[in-house]
This record gives sequence, C-alpha cells and structure tokens, in this order.
Amino acid sequence: MLRGRLGLETARIPHADRHGLLWLSRGALTVRDGTLRFERDSPADSKSPLESGQYGIPFQSLSMILLGPGSTVSHDALRLMARHGTALVAVGEDGVRCYTAPPLMPDSSEIARRQMRAWGDAGGSRITVARRMYAMRLGELVPHTEIDILRGIEGARMRQTYKNLAQRYGIQWKGRRYDRKKPLAADIPNQAINHASVAVTSAAVIAVMAVGAIPQLGFIHEHSGDAFALDIADLFRDTVLLPAAFQSAKAVMENPKLDIERQTRRKTGEMLRSERVVSKMIDRIKKLFENVDPVQEPPAGALGKNQGDSR
Repeated sequence: MLRGRLGLETARIPHADRHGLLWLSRGALTVRDGTLRFERDSPADSKSPLESGQYGIPFQSLSMILLGPGSTVSHDALRLMARHGTALVAVGEDGVRCYTAPPLMPDSSEIARRQMRAWGDAGGSRITVARRMYAMRLGELVPHTEIDILRGIEGARMRQTYKNLAQRYGIQWKGRRYDRKKPLAADIPNQAINHASVAVTSAAVIAVMAVGAIPQLGFIHEHSGDAFALDIADLFRDTVLLPAAFQSAKAVMENPKLDIERQTRRKTGEMLRSERVVSKMIDRIKKLFENVDPVQEPPAGALGKNQGDSR
C-alpha cells in the first residue's frame, strides 16, 4: 500500500489537504517495528481484494482508516494513530453502517466555525447554504429565500423523480409511504428506500466526521442529532439512494427469496464505493461553506449536480 497504489503522498500534510480514506477489512491492524501494518492470512476475495501478507500503511498521509467486518485492531495501533491524528472508524461492509469512532477530529476547526457562523445567521447565511444544497440537487439555484417554499419545490420534484425512476426500473409505484412504528408494513419499494437511506446516511456521517463538521447543525433538517449528515445524504438521494433502492426492489420482486434489507445494503454499498461517494460528500461540504455571505451568491447553474465532486 504505497503511493503508487493509493495515490497518496507519504509526507505528512495538513488534514485540510489530505483526502485519504483507506478502507480495510478482514485482517488485523497492528504495529510492527514502529510502523502501522495490516495483516491478512487469507487469500483475496470479492470483499477484500488484498492477498495474504503484511501491508505497510502510510497513516501520516491519511485522514481516516475505515475498518470493516472481520477485522481487529491492536492497542499499539490505536495509540500510534491517535498520536498522529489519524482517525479510525468501525464501519459496515462498504460503509453502509457507521458504528463508532475514537474522538479524533481534524487539526483545524475551520469548517466547524464556518458552519456555526452560517447556521447562526438564520436570516442570511443559513438560507444561503440551504439554497446551495437545493442547487446541488436540482441543478439550478432557485430564486426563493424561504425554506418552506424551497421544501415545497423539492418535494414536488421528488414526487416526479420517484415516478420516473420507478418507471425506469419497472417498479409499480404507489407513492412514498413510511410508518416509523410499522416499517415492515410498507411495500417492497418503500422498504428498499428506507434501507438505502440508512446506508447513505451512514456514509454522510463518515464524511461529516472526516471534516470535523458539527452533525447537529443542519440547514434543512433541524431536530435530529445527525441533522447535518441527513442534509448531506439528501444531496445524493437522486443519484445514489433511489437508484440503489429501486434496483434492489426490482431484484427482490423478481426473486422473493432475497432479503430486501440485505439486498439493498449490498447494492447501496457497491454504489458508495464505485461512485466514491464519501469523497464527493467531503468536497461538497467544503463547497457549501465557501463565501456564505448572501450578497456573494453564485450565479444560477454554478452549483450544478456534478460541481465539487472528486473524480
């Protein structure tokens, strides 16, 4: 795991400039001779492409190590990463769950301070950030400055998006219905959307932690402890969450032996990896808080759906 394979510099660079998120699973994260190593004693498989052996980890150029199922970590490894400010996050397969992480934050509070200032300016910068979020989703900067009107516009477009995607994947769509008290009472497409939402939100939690943003301070969502993560997850609702959900629903409807939760989790995980969603989320979080003064609003179309993404 050297520079050529990961595209990572070996020299230490500031957290704000490092983008490195290293995914590891089915092995042991340890320290040997003062070096962080990942050891595998089984052959490569579809869930972990690494062959058996020991791999040196360039942890000083990493922001986060995402440790997946079938892995262990030693006390020495935790101590070494803590000393150098490299976070460790325990995640589900492909990042569809975010279980826990040591309380390590980036070495700069810049994004958190920008977020707090924007959120605290309820009549100005807060609505500016909300409008940017909608612009990223809708592909245009709508002129309205009231959050309820923006939510109404987004809701109308989402209803049409549901219909379009359902038609594309051959799903009979009866509308978005979800009863928190009876989640299993929903039809297969709605259950798939629920499971995909959990997975994409977990990826958003990882991104929010990676940049040191404040998860409670959302700009569209308000009351959840992960309100900002829910905001970020919604930026990928049209492009990742719903396609994964409808593809999974189609597969289960064609083969009722499949479990809808398992199928959706796997499909969403594949898309999170292949589309490099966590990295794109990090880029978009940074983009949201650039020049948040309302008088410096970007022109319509400047924040299209693909702007600010890592390629």
